[in-house]
Amino acid sequence: MATRLLPIPQPTLLVGPGASARLGQAICDFDHQRVLIVTDPVIAKLGLMLPMFQALKAGGLAYVVFDKMLPDAPVALIEQGVALFKSQGCDAVLAFGGGSAIDAGKAIALAAANNKHPVQLAGYFKGLRAPAPIYAVPTTAGTGSEVTVAAVISDPDTHSKLVIADTRIVPRMAALDPSLMLGLPPDITAATGMDALTHAIEAYIGRWGTRFTKQMALSAVSKIFEALPVAFANGQNLAAREKMALAANDAGQAFTRANVGYVHAIAHQLGGLYHTPHGLANAIVLPHVLRFLSPAIQPQLATLALRAKLGDAGESEAALAQKFLDAIDALNTRLGIPPTLAALRKKDIPALASAACHEAETNYPVPRYLTQAECENVIRQILPDPAVTPAVLRRRATTRKKA
Repeated sequence: MATRLLPIPQPTLLVGPGASARLGQAICDFDHQRVLIVTDPVIAKLGLMLPMFQALKAGGLAYVVFDKMLPDAPVALIEQGVALFKSQGCDAVLAFGGGSAIDAGKAIALAAANNKHPVQLAGYFKGLRAPAPIYAVPTTAGTGSEVTVAAVISDPDTHSKLVIADTRIVPRMAALDPSLMLGLPPDITAATGMDALTHAIEAYIGRWGTRFTKQMALSAVSKIFEALPVAFANGQNLAAREKMALAANDAGQAFTRANVGYVHAIAHQLGGLYHTPHGLANAIVLPHVLRFLSPAIQPQLATLALRAKLGDAGESEAALAQKFLDAIDALNTRLGIPPTLAALRKKDIPALASAACHEAETNYPVPRYLTQAECENVIRQILPDPAVTPAVLRRRATTRKKA
């Protein structure tokens, strides 16, 4: 109820090539003493932060870099970030990277302000004190974390993902800089793009949608169907990269208010147990959840098909809905998303389904709730084919590259 009714801050957005340096300049105008920059080793090695560093130095703002973050934002690394934030006397956080880096930055800022272990902050509004100001520079077009009230972290000890939700962790400012995304490999472009698409779709078909969230979700779907195949095929296409950055942002604004659904509930379990990248897990699960729910969401699927330019308004809802479902399959194929999850084990399905059902039933406004058996059946659809060995997958990947 809180995320539905409370006002959610909207960060000031800087958009376009060079936006990350402009954000650095803007931060210098605030009364900060030292900023903690949270990123990952790959981003640090690539030198993508150099223009921003130069802007911070020119503005006389001190900073310290924490570049150890890993995928899924493990709680042990967040603890290290909190310790560095405190020991260096930082009073703001600038998260630079993919969704994990931004989520980690949010968690560090909130944990440091409340002197709490990150796990203790999982849930809704678990911190008494507001975090230090947070700024964000996404380097992928997927999570939309730069505008959301959530931070997803992981606890490797329990093989689980935890969600921290608090309207105060929405970044104050964010830079959507498409020039930072030009070097993204095709597989990362595909997975993060499908992550954004999943956010938009689940926000649109859920029961908490408002006029604003529906507009943002439809805008994101329209942009993604147009730009994602282009960005995947030509990673140096700056216009496509910028459109994808805007699409991920639109989708983030939609789901931070309207929330998500069973695709995320299942994907979180796959990520927690098998460390499957979140965007990839969403992409694999999405078509199966949509097909299962399709009888309950046919009008919404029809509208999504129209916004994705897959049909005409004169067609029946059933025909349009089917076109959208088929288009999701076709998009996954075009992007090289595997139809199954190689790591999935049959014996794990009951526990995965139980955890996914619990997550959905206690958090998400889904169109309809799945029984344990129904959820197991959905997950069973992505079991790997025993005949498809690693050698076969390697040959297929080589064939796709040559094509």
